[in-house]
Amino acid sequence: MALTYSAGSLVTARGREWVVLPESEPDLLVLRPLGGSDDDIAAVFPAFETVKGAEFAPPEPDDLGDQRAAGLLRTALRVGFRSGAGPFRSLAGIAVEPRAYQLVPLLMALRQKTVRMLISDDVGIGKTVEAGLIASEFLSQGEATGLAVLCSPALAEQWQQELRTKFGIDAELVLSSTVSRLERGLGLGQSLFDKYPHVIVSTDFIKSPRHHEDFIKYCPDLVIVDEAHTCVTDDDTKTGTQNQLRYKLLRRVAEDTERHLLLVTATPHSGKESAFRNLLGLVKPELAHVDLDSQSGRKLLSQHFVARKRADVRQYLTKEDGLADDSLAERTAFPSDRYFKDETYKLSPEYRALLDDAIAYASERVEEADGQGRREARIAWWSAIALLRSMVSSPRAAAQTLRTRSAAAVAASAEEADRLGAPLTSDSADSDALEGMDVAPGAETEENAGSRLADLAERAQALEGPAQDLKLKALIKHLKALLADGYNPIVFCRYIPTAEYLAEQLSNDPETKKRGPLGAKTVVKAVTGTLSPQQRIERIEELAAEAGEDAAARRVLIATDCLSEGVNLQHHFDAVLHYDLAWNPTRHDQREGRVDRYGQKRDEVRVITLYGDDNGIDGKVLEVLIKKHRQIKKDLGISVSVPDEMSTGVTDAIVEWLLLRGRQGEQEALFESDSFQQSFADLEQDWNSAADREKASRSRFAQRSIHPEEVAREVAAVREALGGAGEVDTFVRESLNALGAVLRDSDDSGASVTGFTAQVGGTPVGLRDALAPVVGAETVERDRPIPFRSTPAVARGEAALVRTDPVVGALASHVLNAALDTQADGVRPARRCGVVTTDAVTTRTTLLLVRYRFHLTLPSRNGEKQVVAEDARLLAFEGAPRNAVWLPQDRAVELLEAHATENTAAASGERTMKRILGELGDATAHLESYGAELAAELDASHRRVRTASGEIVRGLSVTAQKPADILGTYVYLPAASSTVSASAGVSD
Repeated sequence: MALTYSAGSLVTARGREWVVLPESEPDLLVLRPLGGSDDDIAAVFPAFETVKGAEFAPPEPDDLGDQRAAGLLRTALRVGFRSGAGPFRSLAGIAVEPRAYQLVPLLMALRQKTVRMLISDDVGIGKTVEAGLIASEFLSQGEATGLAVLCSPALAEQWQQELRTKFGIDAELVLSSTVSRLERGLGLGQSLFDKYPHVIVSTDFIKSPRHHEDFIKYCPDLVIVDEAHTCVTDDDTKTGTQNQLRYKLLRRVAEDTERHLLLVTATPHSGKESAFRNLLGLVKPELAHVDLDSQSGRKLLSQHFVARKRADVRQYLTKEDGLADDSLAERTAFPSDRYFKDETYKLSPEYRALLDDAIAYASERVEEADGQGRREARIAWWSAIALLRSMVSSPRAAAQTLRTRSAAAVAASAEEADRLGAPLTSDSADSDALEGMDVAPGAETEENAGSRLADLAERAQALEGPAQDLKLKALIKHLKALLADGYNPIVFCRYIPTAEYLAEQLSNDPETKKRGPLGAKTVVKAVTGTLSPQQRIERIEELAAEAGEDAAARRVLIATDCLSEGVNLQHHFDAVLHYDLAWNPTRHDQREGRVDRYGQKRDEVRVITLYGDDNGIDGKVLEVLIKKHRQIKKDLGISVSVPDEMSTGVTDAIVEWLLLRGRQGEQEALFESDSFQQSFADLEQDWNSAADREKASRSRFAQRSIHPEEVAREVAAVREALGGAGEVDTFVRESLNALGAVLRDSDDSGASVTGFTAQVGGTPVGLRDALAPVVGAETVERDRPIPFRSTPAVARGEAALVRTDPVVGALASHVLNAALDTQADGVRPARRCGVVTTDAVTTRTTLLLVRYRFHLTLPSRNGEKQVVAEDARLLAFEGAPRNAVWLPQDRAVELLEAHATENTAAASGERTMKRILGELGDATAHLESYGAELAAELDASHRRVRTASGEIVRGLSVTAQKPADILGTYVYLPAASSTVSASAGVSD
């Protein structure tokens, strides 16, 4: 009869030791290698293979390490943990080290039986990480079995990469471009959403009625909605069809009260209170109508809503947050501010004449169409705006617009003309409106205008180049200044032809040996809507790779607004130049937010806005919209969206004035005109109201449901179990040094993050083989420096000094395996025992590194889940094990810093270690008692975190598996000087 092994016990099979997992049955054991990962789990049939109970082998007394041995082994062990025993099951296994403030939404979620949350932290704080933490934790705990992320198609690949690389969640892309391939692999009657448990779904794709119904039927039990403000309608104004379809879908998703729903947006208001209420209604229906000015209303909202500015989290867990001290303080390196500079240019005489003629043509067409009917008037209006916007963009965009028929020309009605013409000429704040909207619009609306427009197009084409295009000349001047100061800028344009034109004018061409104006070491590339979202990311990576690691190399990215929302560019770029003014200032903020966010190494992000002094449009847009937006953001600390219809009203008034009075019309007269005064008054009133609401909501709805003390308590527990960044930094440096790597400190000029580089060509072959898949075989083979950064937000090819980084993990695994294998070849930095003579102790002191295994029963709404988790602890005692005086935990940790002050003879050290190891059996009772204490603390921690969900913690239990494993034993002997000092103290 086969023996029954309990979960967490050790067995020997297939020539190695394993931990028995809870999924095991008497006739089938599910095993994980001791010290291994979930990727190495195996199933063993005891009836066919030899399985024996095992105990962890004690250290060998003759395998002594130096003073670093204990600390290196401890960190190597803890880095290897992939499932924590504490209430945050997933933190040990994810490849990102969350900031303490990012744990707040997770704590809020764990207090709800069914999670319904609106996460509205400011741009760049890390909402994706916060949502990912909740998803990872709930999937790990079994509280959710599937995940769907609803987002715009442009962000789908980025979501997929974030979930896979940071949280280990493999999600299938369900897009218009992938659905045919996915459906070919379905069984009869099978749904996409039934086959794939984790999906990232394009909001464009899901609006189809057929897929809409299919998604609702098989919708996973956890849904994340990105840019959620675009998925609700506003009761007061006409809302786009896309918003209506998305809102209808989300209402049906939210109808299932058992489904977890996370809404993510940095702009929950979008300028309209009713839209905000509808958004809250998706979270919890009563929030759509509750009095948010009342204490009860605010209390209800606080359980489901988190919205913080950078200033709220830049310094967190400090005494200012109500904590006793700053021992857990966390300072997040956001850029301190954006440096704004508005730079002007004037048109060349030839360009000025062309623009005057274009304005005259547009004015004639609008005046003529006014007498032909409303449809003709609207077509002419959109044609005029298209012509003016492309004219002030670039000669290339102007020429293409003049040669292209207006999209509105085919309209059968005025309403259809507005629907066709507006998207290509306006700048909606809706991120879903970005795709396909960077093409140059057409201006041709009638057959007999062909020759006149063709002549204008030829004149525009002849103006290409810095000699006649003084806007381009000004751009080159300002880019040179940015590059000279060490910046890598992004130049944002409105239209594809403009971006392609700038890339041609600025880049070097190796084939023709043409040298661009920005220098031989400056790499320039363009990213526009002609590329798919995945191709855009690849183009940016190509740009970074081509520039390389040369400190003198610079990167310039020319982009349209296809990159202005969602894509993270802070690792490669640190400045923004607005080549074309957006007619909605929210778009400027979106552009700047691509680089001004967490992970940006520059303390100051530079923003240059280029505007025409004499083109009749730019100066007015800058004065009325852009500067007003900046001032509100400066006053509130956050961006407040200007409603699209209000922004459009002002720009329409500017265009109307330009068509009536020409480019030379006095700006002061425009500002005094009735139509402009009315449009501006409406904008001012609406925008100020939105700002006041936002300011009031940030105060009224400040996150108070989770107190910083609660976060501090959990952060302390996590760091106690898994270690902190300082420990990892020391471990990586000391291990690599010991293994023969070449380390050099680095300090990026102007950067707020420092670190070092390591060349690993001289390290043992086992470590090189482990690092090659992580950093690239070429990097290892050619002995290129691997940059290690002090921030968890790193670029590709860099390593973060955090325990979850793959490079750190590979190093830790090598160090641990070498310590456990006394026959391993090469240098072994960590050892399982050591004897150190030091003045840090006055009597013989023994430090034990103990691994505890816990068997957890975790109840959830989907049933109980059995889990085995590990923890590593340091315990220290003075004297012999039989009469041990056990020291406090902080004293045990301090011993890791003890340095040898005298040499210890090898023979004496072996004798001492052999004697101590032989007596350790007398410490078993204390080790088991301490394990029981840890189990009780873990039980209390699980219950504390889930305090508001009492029904979920019924049946929860945590049991320490016996015996505990003694991984390391280290004896500290008092130096002669410290013994004398102690004796002198006693005699006194």
